[in-house]
Amino acid sequence: MAGVYKLTAALRGHEDDVRAVVFPSPYFVTSVSRDATVRLWKREDSEGTVFSDHINSTGSGFINSVTFILPTEEHPKGLIVSGGQDTIIEVREPDSKDIDDAKYLLLGHTHNVCALDNYAGIIISGSWDGTARVWKGWENQYVLDGHDQGVLAVLVLSETDVVTGSADKTIRIWRNGKTIKKIEGHTDCVRGLCRMPNGGFASCANDGTVRIWSLDGHQLQELHGHTAFIYSVAALPSGEVVSAGEDRTVRIWRDGDCIQTITHPAISVWSVAVCAQNGDIVSGASDRMVRVFSREEKRWADQGALEAFENSVAASTIPSNQVGDVKKDDLPGLEALAQPGKKDGQVIMVRNGETVEAHVWSNAARAWNNVGTVVDAVGSNRKQMFEGKEYDYVFDVDIQEGAPALKLPYNASENPFEAARRFLEANELPISYLDTVGQFIVKNAGGVTLGAQEQSTGPDPWGMENRYRPDAPPPQQAKPKRIPQKSYLSITAANLPTIQSKVNELNKGLLDSGEKDIALNPDEVSALAKLCGSLQAVASPSYKAGAHNTAFSGGLELISKIITKWHSQSRLPGLDLLRLVAAATPLAATYEPINGLKAGDILETSGAFDISHPNNVMLATRTFVNLFQTEEGRDYMDNRFEQTIQLAEKASDGTTNRNLKIAKSTLLLNYAILITSKRAIDRAITLLEPLTNIVKKEIDSETIFRALVGLGTLLTLQKEVKEAALSVYEARQTVTEVEVRIKEPRIKDLATEIRELL
Repeated sequence: MAGVYKLTAALRGHEDDVRAVVFPSPYFVTSVSRDATVRLWKREDSEGTVFSDHINSTGSGFINSVTFILPTEEHPKGLIVSGGQDTIIEVREPDSKDIDDAKYLLLGHTHNVCALDNYAGIIISGSWDGTARVWKGWENQYVLDGHDQGVLAVLVLSETDVVTGSADKTIRIWRNGKTIKKIEGHTDCVRGLCRMPNGGFASCANDGTVRIWSLDGHQLQELHGHTAFIYSVAALPSGEVVSAGEDRTVRIWRDGDCIQTITHPAISVWSVAVCAQNGDIVSGASDRMVRVFSREEKRWADQGALEAFENSVAASTIPSNQVGDVKKDDLPGLEALAQPGKKDGQVIMVRNGETVEAHVWSNAARAWNNVGTVVDAVGSNRKQMFEGKEYDYVFDVDIQEGAPALKLPYNASENPFEAARRFLEANELPISYLDTVGQFIVKNAGGVTLGAQEQSTGPDPWGMENRYRPDAPPPQQAKPKRIPQKSYLSITAANLPTIQSKVNELNKGLLDSGEKDIALNPDEVSALAKLCGSLQAVASPSYKAGAHNTAFSGGLELISKIITKWHSQSRLPGLDLLRLVAAATPLAATYEPINGLKAGDILETSGAFDISHPNNVMLATRTFVNLFQTEEGRDYMDNRFEQTIQLAEKASDGTTNRNLKIAKSTLLLNYAILITSKRAIDRAITLLEPLTNIVKKEIDSETIFRALVGLGTLLTLQKEVKEAALSVYEARQTVTEVEVRIKEPRIKDLATEIRELL
């Protein structure tokens, strides 16, 4: 019979929660964290207990997912694949340095990349954007679009078959990009997936269960034992299952029974992984620690380290709501520990003088282990009631001006980001608020108001990542009107070093393949660096208009080369640069880098609106959006109104690309602002059709929101526009229907404003 797991090493280095871990070799572990680092922990020999720490890369936001590609001839060290908040999947060699370029960048997701896996030459990624993506040869092979909410777990079964798990509570099995099975077993968000060594796969979920499935999706087992959300699951070569979750434990399962429970001195154990070669396991937790455990005594830590780990668990405090109601007078004393437990992981509470202790039964040790002192997190006299339950905190959250504050209940033992998720789901709010609400809970105590934010200094206050949330006004202040909109919107958030790196990577590929005639020459590579530096300078308070015109004109020439001569699938970073230049300088609207053609004309003639490359279309549309930022750009867009609307309508017809939908809606809104300022009635009536079509047919609330603002802005013009909106486009009925369909306060408020105008 296999032995008990004990601590091998506790690895300290991360400065925030460790969100994901992998254990691809006995010689090293890889971990990623909310501190934005990917770390490599190496040991000198496979039996050692001492690991060295190396920061393999640093990102621009939380890094939440990681997988490791085993060594190949091309990459003898293997490759680390990581993803997170910045939506970019980076592929790097172990022992990389921050200054090194990533080997590959996988672009396509539009929100946090929260899950990664690879097998048989296939990479799969899952994201809060509601999709999974299958990658082969560093190119996107399929976009798996079928879940109703974020894809939180992914798994590759073979070259053709993959599995996804979602916040919509379902699991889907896909073959060659198509759903072949939808599984509805779990009753809450599916958080983790893993391959089973003898075929099939396992899943875990917020419903507190681990489930084992056959390859064709039939449930074989259901494992109960965790007392809270389960975030991660892995399988040992023996067929045993390992799971980790919000109840602070890692649990090992054999034949449906929990045979060992390893309690951690943390709020959450986010991730667990196994080493296939030796059966060791690694965990990553909210206390910023990576821990390695082994069944082999020769790989156990020394007695001092083992005792220190046990003492840290025993010294941790457990808020009473995590283990149930505590009535101290009714609890047994220490004598209760003389009776053996009924199953591994069983928790009992006992009185020890004036304190209450929680003890967990270990089948392996045949003993009760002290796992902490039970306390009221903030004292029983400060508990607050919400919907019949007691909470340590009940925050007032102002999501929208003029609306009543929403209540956010939170217990100190909870993971704040799970409390935030529950709050957003209960109030039907966008998941894009998750980090903001979670960070608010982390930083505040005592019922502080959320929503009073500094005025945005960024380029897009309605943003792709930050929904528009105005400062909370005094109670007597009237609700502000959103209509008419008078300031033009832009979409300029970007990671310039990553864009520059991608251009250089693609350019190297052209040189290596002998396509020197279209590759950038050294002078153009230098111009690229100057352009990125100038775009970075635009955000500086000391920036002076016109100071970087040389860099911008040179940059427009090299961008024109990329988007006209490079292969269509390689033009994305060039289009991204053009989008940024369009907002930064009037030259984007006046300079003619190719045969008398301006930037917008080049977009149209170069094939940037080819619908077979939707991300190219999306960035081209964003470029048109950003041209409204300068007077010269507005004049240019005014002169090409009809052809731009036709181009955008045709290229976006039937698209499922959310970013493209939002870009198009923003383009129409900017045109509505321009048309209203010029009081161009005929054009206003022309614009009514595409705006009302969005409101009638779209399901994405951000796309609808921008279209409604555009529609309302047009309705502030003369009665001819209102009459056309009512008689031709049934505007009153349309806004009433969307208010019912999209249950968001901001949509309701806009619908009310528009009905008042009509």
